[in-house]
Order: sequence, then structure tokens, then C-alpha cells
Amino acid sequence: MNNEYETLLTSLRGLLMDEHDEIANMANAAALLYQYLPDISWAGFYLYKHDELVLGPFQGKVACMHIPMGKGVCGTAAVKRKILRVDDVHQFSGHIACDSASNSEIVIPLVKENTLLGVLDIDSYSPSRFTQEDEDMLNQFSNILISSL
Repeated sequence: MNNEYETLLTSLRGLLMDEHDEIANMANAAALLYQYLPDISWAGFYLYKHDELVLGPFQGKVACMHIPMGKGVCGTAAVKRKILRVDDVHQFSGHIACDSASNSEIVIPLVKENTLLGVLDIDSYSPSRFTQEDEDMLNQFSNILISSL
């Protein structure tokens, strides 16, 4: 595990200690990701509400506020409940371009006790920014966050 992820996971655990407010925890988690991960343009959450994904806490440029289930990378990851790592979002069928300069994306579904809570979405202006190590560590990051909710 690289030092950025060690620091990130340790910081997240510290921030979540004795705090169980969903919005507060997601806001700090998004800030941590944006601060510690190199070469990302957006980091945040979409929350599952009323059969769609609704914008939650994030860091970065303004974003799409509603994403239909099954649409774009976020909606597809949410429906499949599967991590999606996309090297070139412009080649992803149905991609929703909230920031047309984004080139790669990773989305981690947030599922607790078989219930979809939402997704963690991270974008980069660089193509192929996200690796298997990123996927593994962001999954661990998400699991730590989910356990606090």
C-alpha cells in the first residue's frame, strides 16, 4: 500500500471515530480524497433516493444533481452494485458528462446490509488514471465509511 493510501485510511478512521452523521462523514471523506489523491478532478457521493442518485457531499466543480439508475457510470455501477473503473469515459456508452474535461472515472457502490446507500464517484482529467490498487484501496476506504453510517 502506498503512503497516500495509508495516510488516507488512517485519517478517515480518525475523522469517523465517534461520529455517525451520514452527511458530515461523507463531506469529510470527500475532502480527504480530494486532498490526498493526486491527479483527480472531482470526488464525492451520490445518494440513492427515490429510485435515482442525488448529489451528495463532494469536492470539485459543480456537478449533475440527479442521475437516473442505470445511466452513466454512476447509475450503472449502482444498478450492478459493482465497482466500475473506466479508462476513457468518452467510450462509455451513456456517459453523463457533468464536466466534459473529465477523461477517466471510478465508481464504488456503497452497500450496507444489502441496501444501496449510493455511490462514491471520483473523476480525473487524465485518461486511465485509476489502477487496480486504487480500486482495492478505495473499496477499503468505502467499507470503513459504510461501517460508520
